[in-house]
Amino acid sequence: MSTIPALAGAPAATHGACAAERAAEGVAERVGRALEAVFDAVAETAAETEALLTRVAAEGRPPATADLAALRPGLHLRLSREELVSGVGFIAAPGLLSDAPAWLEWWQSTGEGDVRPLLLDLDPGRSAYADYTHWDWFALPRDTGRRAVAGPYVDYLCSDEYSLTLSAPVEVAGRFAGVAAADVYLRHFETAVLPLLRELPGPAYLVNARGRVAASADPAHLAGSLTRGPDFAAALERARPAVRGEVRLVPCRPVPLVLVVGAGLGSAASGVRAGGRAASGEVAGRGVSSAPSAT
Repeated sequence: MSTIPALAGAPAATHGACAAERAAEGVAERVGRALEAVFDAVAETAAETEALLTRVAAEGRPPATADLAALRPGLHLRLSREELVSGVGFIAAPGLLSDAPAWLEWWQSTGEGDVRPLLLDLDPGRSAYADYTHWDWFALPRDTGRRAVAGPYVDYLCSDEYSLTLSAPVEVAGRFAGVAAADVYLRHFETAVLPLLRELPGPAYLVNARGRVAASADPAHLAGSLTRGPDFAAALERARPAVRGEVRLVPCRPVPLVLVVGAGLGSAASGVRAGGRAASGEVAGRGVSSAPSAT
């Protein structure tokens, strides 16, 4: 007799599990669409930069910083057009330009709706910002040839805001030339995705390939913290949902974020910062940190 209720309840339980899986996959898809618009801006910047550098190479000379000024109309357009984008530009690989060892053709929006350039001293003899090659927004596209989401981190250099940076490699004739990138303020990203995460019946949060929490509706995993547990990079590589222990991992295709649904996935590695976000130890976005980043 004791088996009858279990048998009767099994289809309902299965139906509930399937409904939860569909809901998670639907949320992941909508998160992907929200960020894909930002990656579209990154892709446009990469394409314009590749075309520009190809034209310069056809002239038989190396590019210079003055050549990159041709990118500015497009960068300004993307800043005005894309609601989530707070900064956008091209970051040159060291040695690419004939007149500067390093360069950021970077523009950002202001609170008044204007755009302004980011002006940095990149002299390696006196600037802490000269070597940006170890930062994830630069290193991941360079090393993998793929798009990346870095952060969130406190961007003291550009805005004093918690931010995400989305980036993609720029290549000319098969050679890495730098990265195209765009910044998104975390508060704007949360406004877009937290309502989606809260639609799910259990704790849910988003992580990048390194396990850095990008946004969270789970108080146990705060934005900016590191999550120990599954191999999130492998989950993105598989590009399909998977169950790992007590959690379900759902890639937010086509963007490199993973939706984590469930509880009990280890602990956040970083401490809690006032305002409900974790202290990541990172200081600056285009530039500097008190410790190597693990975003």
